[in-house]
Formats: sequence, structure tokens, C-alpha cells
Amino acid sequence: MNYGYARVSSTDQNEERQIIALTAKGVDRSSIFVDKKSGKSFERPQYKKLIRKLREGDVIFVLSIDRLGRNYEEIQTQWRYITKQKKADIVVIDMPLLDTRNGKDLVGTFLSDVVLQLLSFVAENERNNIRERQAEGIAAAKARGVRFGRPARELPEAFDELSEKVMKGELSLRAAARACNMPASSFSYYLNKKNS
Repeated sequence: MNYGYARVSSTDQNEERQIIALTAKGVDRSSIFVDKKSGKSFERPQYKKLIRKLREGDVIFVLSIDRLGRNYEEIQTQWRYITKQKKADIVVIDMPLLDTRNGKDLVGTFLSDVVLQLLSFVAENERNNIRERQAEGIAAAKARGVRFGRPARELPEAFDELSEKVMKGELSLRAAARACNMPASSFSYYLNKKNS
């Protein structure tokens, strides 16, 4: 049985390019498992489901090694588990040397092990580089004054006047919050922020 595995890191990314490549290799669309999770760990629901279904002689197709994962040690471990314990084959479409159906002799195994180690290293290294670039981008944006998170809430026009009354003890916090159509906790938060 031929299976396909596709992975993207987040829900807003599209896996269609991978699915097209997998179906072009003859994998039925219903036999493609897709995760929208980080490649750091193999704790992914669709990946686990695929591994449970896998039988001896089955083949898993992936577009590239980084779609399988981005953790050097884990890629090696999973590769050995699939090929040695499950006795299934793996085909990495964009790297013909990583096709365990071919070259099962000593030289072929050695070559695919070397290529696998190199590509696993590159996949994890790229994950680290992505995180580093992301952190640098966030720091640069903050330095330029870009604000992250929810936009600041617009306070009602009456907030200043009502907060003065609360501070003078002329009005309860709950009554002022109700008049501003906001929870008492929010009114209290903005009141403390104003007076800090």
C-alpha cells in the first residue's frame, strides 16, 4: 500500500503543493495524511495514525525530508523504526537517493544513511534559523515601535470624568464601570494604569 505524508507548521499554511506531488507519484488522495504542526516533534496525530496503519512492504512518500520532521535525532529514529521494525519503505520525492526501495545492498544503505544524516541536520538547522530570524524580526519591529497583541481598547468618553468621581469616592467602581459599559475589572485596570 502506498501512503503519503504532508506537513505544514501552522494552520494558515497550505499543504496543496505537497499533495499534488504525492498524487503525481500515484498516492491516492485518501491515503495522504496531513498534519498542521511543527516539525520539532513527532507527536503529531496524523503521523501517529499513519504509523499505526503501516504494514510490512508499504511505502511512505514525502515531498522532502523537512516535511517528515525538523529534529535531527528524531528523524533518524523514525526512519529506522519505519524501515527496520515496520519493514516499510520511505521515498523522499525531491531526493532520489532517499528511496529505500532501491539500493538495499551495503553501499546503497551506506549512501542513503549519509544523505539522511546530512539532510536531517539541514532540516533541524533550518528550524533553528527560522526561530532565530523570527526573534530578530520581532525585536527589530519592537525597536521601530510596532506593537504586538490586541490593539488598545478605546475608552469611553465618560471614562475620565467617571474615574475622577471614583477616586473622590463620589461613585462606586461598579457603577462607573456599568456607566462605561465595561466589566469592573477592566475599569479598575484602566483606572490603575491612568494613575500609575
